[in-house]
Amino acid sequence: MTNTPLTANTSIGTWIEHPVGGELLRELLAPAGTSVDSLRAVSSLPLQQLVALSQGLMPQEAIDALVLRANDGVMPEEEGESGAWTERITDGRFSGKTVIVTGAASGIGRATASRVAREGGRVIAVDVSEGRLAELEAELAGAGVVTVAGDITQQESVDAIVAAAGDRVDALANVAGINDDFSPLHETSDAMWDRVIGVNLTGTFKLTRAVLPLMVGAGKGSVVNVASEAGLRGNASGNAYTVSKHGVIGLTKSAAFMYGPAGIRVNAVAPGGVATGIPFPPNVSAAGKQRLGPFQAQIPTVATAEALAASITFLLSDDAVNINGAVLASDGGWSVQ
Repeated sequence: MTNTPLTANTSIGTWIEHPVGGELLRELLAPAGTSVDSLRAVSSLPLQQLVALSQGLMPQEAIDALVLRANDGVMPEEEGESGAWTERITDGRFSGKTVIVTGAASGIGRATASRVAREGGRVIAVDVSEGRLAELEAELAGAGVVTVAGDITQQESVDAIVAAAGDRVDALANVAGINDDFSPLHETSDAMWDRVIGVNLTGTFKLTRAVLPLMVGAGKGSVVNVASEAGLRGNASGNAYTVSKHGVIGLTKSAAFMYGPAGIRVNAVAPGGVATGIPFPPNVSAAGKQRLGPFQAQIPTVATAEALAASITFLLSDDAVNINGAVLASDGGWSVQ
């Protein structure tokens, strides 16, 4: 073993290459018929992220046991910088502000809601999953989180969200989104098209439309829409998802132009690969997967949900005072390829 201990915050790549850690990781994955090669795309992430990525198949106890075995039964202390990016909270950045976050029960939305709350904001956390919202509320007890279970494609849910916010909305993060099945246009069903466009684009439109009058009345506000690398290119996903995210960027730019003079900033973040563990729909298109595969394999890195939340909360905050109508590619450099 080297002098530097392996911990849960050590990168997956370092674990793979380590003479002891690599063997232990292979041993852990073998019963599931998985090799370490399947982890190469996420090699820059901390080992801890496997808990989220596995969607419960690799519990925290397995990670803790792996770290203990790699260090002769002793749980090591973190010494200095681990090499992996670490979230750093800015105290009071959202103090006195009411921020709506959709998709708040998991992934990027949960990380965004959590960060805003921990930085002093009152969060209206929105998601279709009432159970997961309850978990978020319990995790952030006392942090000013108000949960609203609802479907942003439905007007009654949009009305309930605005009612929960009250007479003031300082910022809105439209994070809620779903994947498509990678289908090319001629294979895309009406059901897939309607659902993906409905959640990713129409829901974003409906909720933004509902909060804009409050922002106009206040003479200020910030909206951040989560687009995607698929909003910047045609080889990142299927037809419905790609169209929906191009639409989000169009909505962002139009609103930024129209409402900029009213003191409202509207920006977008375009994530690349993100370790959220959110599954694709069943029956992924074989033709689409085959065509997209070589291009998706060129994704330079996979980010954590917290890393995306850092980009989103920056644009939501007053730190981005001079930014309006921008599309921030938070993708590890994928967009320059």
